[in-house]
Amino acid sequence: MTDLPVLRLKPKMDPRRIRFGYPWVYDNELVLDRRSKAIAPGSLGVLEDAGREPLALVAANPGSRIAGRVLDRAGVTELTDDWFTERLSRALALRSRLYDAPFYRLVHAEADGFPGVIIDRFGDTAVVQPNAAWAEVHLDQLTAALVAVTGVTNVLKSAGGRARSLEGLDDRDAVLAGAAPDAPVPVPMNGATYMADLTGGQKTGLFYDQRPNHAFAAGLAREARVLDVFSHVGGFALAALAGGAASALAVDGSQPALDLARDGAARSGLSDRFATRKGDAFDTLAALAEEGEAFDLVICDPPAFAPSKKALDAGLRAYERVARLAAPLVAPGGYLVLCSCSHAADLEKFRTACIRGIGRGLHQTGRSAQLIQTGFAGPDHPIHPQLAESGYLKALTFRL
Repeated sequence: MTDLPVLRLKPKMDPRRIRFGYPWVYDNELVLDRRSKAIAPGSLGVLEDAGREPLALVAANPGSRIAGRVLDRAGVTELTDDWFTERLSRALALRSRLYDAPFYRLVHAEADGFPGVIIDRFGDTAVVQPNAAWAEVHLDQLTAALVAVTGVTNVLKSAGGRARSLEGLDDRDAVLAGAAPDAPVPVPMNGATYMADLTGGQKTGLFYDQRPNHAFAAGLAREARVLDVFSHVGGFALAALAGGAASALAVDGSQPALDLARDGAARSGLSDRFATRKGDAFDTLAALAEEGEAFDLVICDPPAFAPSKKALDAGLRAYERVARLAAPLVAPGGYLVLCSCSHAADLEKFRTACIRGIGRGLHQTGRSAQLIQTGFAGPDHPIHPQLAESGYLKALTFRL
């Protein structure tokens, strides 16, 4: 017996999906009576099937669309310090085997057994995104285990983003251990140095997920003229320059991001071949075409245009527009890399939108396209086998 509150599946809900490893229970799958609706967000609970058979230990949040997140098997009734330590140790063992320096995503939410939790590591500083109510409740335990397992001295909480608001959580950042760095942190990746703003930048300060796609693009960049649109802190541009590109132009709407890209280029000894241009990406792509510019390698890595199913149609139109505007800027025989981090736009839909856009962009030129590479997030962003949403990143490389 346990004193934990109970969440029960509706009679018509098949429990096998949970038994086979699916990590979420939606509010419309549960019998939400007055008692279950009163469960405090982030509380531990027992998920039962309609016949009252225990299925799993879950984190409950009756006010969220995801009303239950599976934490462990049925019979486990608490999250001990050892529970956090063992899971973090497992996550660290994978990254330590993959990378020779402590710069990576340490925890990728459900795929690492921490539903809704993201942890990125930057040397001796870790940035935590506790995007689920249960993680907010257990933040002290998580922080203590994180310090003990990894040896980091600083732990920061990043509270921005849509996911926390969907859970009913605040947007207040905090220092959980140690101190916040007083300057951007240099991060070595793919032969370049990137500058990560851990307190004022986007998300956790840097996007590790594109690391293998940066590397693939860099392999195409030798002696090339490179255009990196939606560049953020110089992701593709700096990797391309480290790979021997003749020049790289980084375009972004954020001047602080471009300043960090410039600092990264300087740290990498690449400033003489690097330039930036601030502006709206769509307007800048059109302006470059009017100016008669051409590049051997063009990369477009926009933010999530389709963050939800409701935004899917508009998002696909935006991806098509990016492809249509970018394709004419690619010199004959050059390469175009198009990326999406929208989990609502699956690979097939995204690829279709890109191909349609390229076709529209090149229709008067007689040129054709070849899709030569499909890339995904790096292995420090593992995919949960039953949760398609954890495989959100797509990168398509075309030869035009």
